[in-house]
Amino acid sequence: MRNKKLVNYSKYGYLFSIPFILTFLTFTLYPILFTFWIGFTDLTGAGNTNWHFIMSEEAVGGPKPLFDNFVAVLGNGNFQKAFKNTVLIWTLNFIPQMAFALLFTAWFTDRRSKVKGQGIFKILFYMPNIITAATIAILFNVLFGYPKGAVNDIILGLAKAFGVKKDLMLSNPNDWKIAIAYDFNNNATALKLIVAFVQFYQWYGYTMVNLIAGVIGISPEIFEAAEIDGANRVQTFFKVTLPCIRQILLFVLVTSLIGGLNMFDVPQLYAGEKKANGAVLTLNMFVRSQGLDNRYLYNKAAAASVIMFIVIVILSSILFYVLRDKDEAKLKKLRKQELKALKKGM
Repeated sequence: MRNKKLVNYSKYGYLFSIPFILTFLTFTLYPILFTFWIGFTDLTGAGNTNWHFIMSEEAVGGPKPLFDNFVAVLGNGNFQKAFKNTVLIWTLNFIPQMAFALLFTAWFTDRRSKVKGQGIFKILFYMPNIITAATIAILFNVLFGYPKGAVNDIILGLAKAFGVKKDLMLSNPNDWKIAIAYDFNNNATALKLIVAFVQFYQWYGYTMVNLIAGVIGISPEIFEAAEIDGANRVQTFFKVTLPCIRQILLFVLVTSLIGGLNMFDVPQLYAGEKKANGAVLTLNMFVRSQGLDNRYLYNKAAAASVIMFIVIVILSSILFYVLRDKDEAKLKKLRKQELKALKKGM
């Protein structure tokens, strides 16, 4: 038989990956590296071309300490407030988001439940993630409007039902409405809770779909073995399902962490950075205010972005370590020890 020449198709894979690589280098890697560099310069003002490294003699005001911009940002009261707000709002939306996502995942994937109409439920739960942040912000602004809004209309209706109008003895109906209605958007606590709820409402369906996809990939034989061994639904979920979707769970946690610390669109569009004394000012809103809003402190904005990046890397590394496969880690450790022993023996 004539030897057939083998065709190497790997080169086509490299060719198809070139557009992505070029796009990534141009629009992701270069901006990240450039942001790091700007954090160590005196770049301020739109169109300013006379900016220098802060340790150089040409820097504005002469040489400064290398981390001068970072120290200034960390000492900024608005940055500290933004960091606290971001962590608090993310925590308030992340805990119920994961709780509901895990609950619905357990419900939809349980072999013994056999929920009817799962497809419709999944679509309804995922739908808020498709709606744009601007639309959701406008919707909740209408719901919690003052003095007229859906929630305040309900409060006014209940007040009428219980005869509060008679007790107030106000002649002008508008005065009565203002006295009864509650201004949610000027109360710091209420504003934080609303923004946290909007974040939860928008993302719990996305988290649920990812977890369900992970559970579907588990071999049915594992669940059958658990049933034969007498495991109930709760035991099956916590002892079988969760350990098997550890990697998906890690992905969900890390992406939620990154998205939470980069929160911007909902708080910015719903409330802005000044309402209720900056109650929902987030880290990304602080970066925007430094770089824009007639400030153009690009060096400070870049320094704040780098600090955010470092925090995300540290927290993500902790999550990777906590959710690592301990059995696999032990095997790797044993292999390394075996290799060392073989090298010593040789």
